[in-house]
Amino acid sequence: MFAASEGTCVVCRHARRFLYTGVPYSEEEIDEESLCPWCIADGSAHEKLGAEFTDAASIGSGLVGTGPVSPEITDEIAFRTPGFSGWQNECWFTHCDDGAAFLGVMGGRELSGAGPEAIAAVQESTGLADESWNEFFAVLDRERSPAAYLFRCLHCGRFGGYTDAD
Repeated sequence: MFAASEGTCVVCRHARRFLYTGVPYSEEEIDEESLCPWCIADGSAHEKLGAEFTDAASIGSGLVGTGPVSPEITDEIAFRTPGFSGWQNECWFTHCDDGAAFLGVMGGRELSGAGPEAIAAVQESTGLADESWNEFFAVLDRERSPAAYLFRCLHCGRFGGYTDAD
């Protein structure tokens, strides 16, 4: 979610070598590649611009194996963690009372590389079995639709994820 850049962060006004490629939610319009990782991580981007990187309502809800987390964890993910782009509304997997690490947008090839437990977690989220799952898995594509979004618990290592399509 970051790209090499010679631009200046709109929050700290420092020239940075990397800027955020996403566009956060905000009442004020924030251009792509205008926020540095430091202002996202320390909360300055949220404090000064109202930037929200993941919808707080989608953190710890609606995904298999996930659960609600404390307001502090929700704030950390929503306001101080770079988000990712999905086809619909992004969701953030939580486990062991914490936010999980986002491993990336994946197609079938990338998901296979993550291993059978990762595949099983995404399959469980779809509710598909056997041939229906195999057909769906064969068309997963990280650049197109449908795609898988994979997470891993920071504490126990459990995978979680979901799929999304346009």
